[in-house]
Amino acid sequence: MNKSILPFLFCTLLCGCNNSHNLTMLVGTYTDTDSKGIYTFTFNEDNGTASALSTTEVKNPSFLTVTPDRKMVYSVSEQAEGSSVSAFDFDKTAGELHFRNSRPTKGKGPCHVTYVGKDVVSANYSSGTISVFPIDEKGNLQEAVLLQFKESGPDSTRQEQSHLHSTQVSPDGKFLFAIDLGGDYIYRFPVTDGKVAEYDATKIKMPLGSGPRHFDFSRDHRFMYVINELSGSVVAYDYNNGDLRQIQEIQADTLYARGSADIHFSPDGKYLYASNRLQGDGIAIFRQNANSGLLEKVGYQNTAIHPRNFAITPNGKYVLVACRDNDVVQVFVRNAQTGLLSDTHQDIKVPRAVCVILVR
Repeated sequence: MNKSILPFLFCTLLCGCNNSHNLTMLVGTYTDTDSKGIYTFTFNEDNGTASALSTTEVKNPSFLTVTPDRKMVYSVSEQAEGSSVSAFDFDKTAGELHFRNSRPTKGKGPCHVTYVGKDVVSANYSSGTISVFPIDEKGNLQEAVLLQFKESGPDSTRQEQSHLHSTQVSPDGKFLFAIDLGGDYIYRFPVTDGKVAEYDATKIKMPLGSGPRHFDFSRDHRFMYVINELSGSVVAYDYNNGDLRQIQEIQADTLYARGSADIHFSPDGKYLYASNRLQGDGIAIFRQNANSGLLEKVGYQNTAIHPRNFAITPNGKYVLVACRDNDVVQVFVRNAQTGLLSDTHQDIKVPRAVCVILVR
């Protein structure tokens, strides 16, 4: 072999090895200060470092979703008036988003977006609605169908009306669940072949005044866990073919700051994490009993200010927390045995960061 090409081969192999550890990270923001919109980075899940890739100008892209084939990104534009959802072609390697089309939500304050398969759904907080957008074979958004909810809760300040905060498809793909913070309800819609099949929801009542916000399923799909913004608790449910049976309520925010936000399982399914804001900003850490589904609180990790959304790397090594009011995505390393977190002090600077999505 020609010795002159050995360094080239070595570099190629080395770069290939490093690239295998790289994820593409998308960060959604609020653009009310100096943020431009959606920021992308490479994130190395082996050493916790990030490198900037690109910026896409979008107004208030406070939540994003990526299709399973990693070819499309959908983003809300969260506004009181003129709210919309936009579709982008996604170049994962370059981290570039190329605008395809945009459609109005017909509702106010979209704060969450979900890809169903042949529909895209936004949860519109301010108007108490969800928007169901059919999409064509190329991923273009079609005109939305608006579903209105008219519930209320005991908190006259925050629950004067329905406030839809998130939607998500069940792991079996049979149902779309929508969470109503204002009415203390979970709504269940049947899904058939990637579409919301019926617009009449089954209503599941949650504890009064809880203010449900986001939710996640256990890795074995047997349990569902809801983080409640107002009560600061996590409510655990036994899940069986769309039916939910409450089995536990446990406190994530012991200061009752009324700012709990996001919830995710670790990839190994052993630990559940929930973010809290407004006081004692941080992440509550729970260990799950795999048999019963019950949670035990095992720790708490303080973060920068206003940890809204967070993501866990596929290898379970890092937890990336969007801390809006410090303009950073904070990087924590996770102990796989104890579930506890440690600050790596490798903050990623992003103005008004509120949403983190990781793509392998």
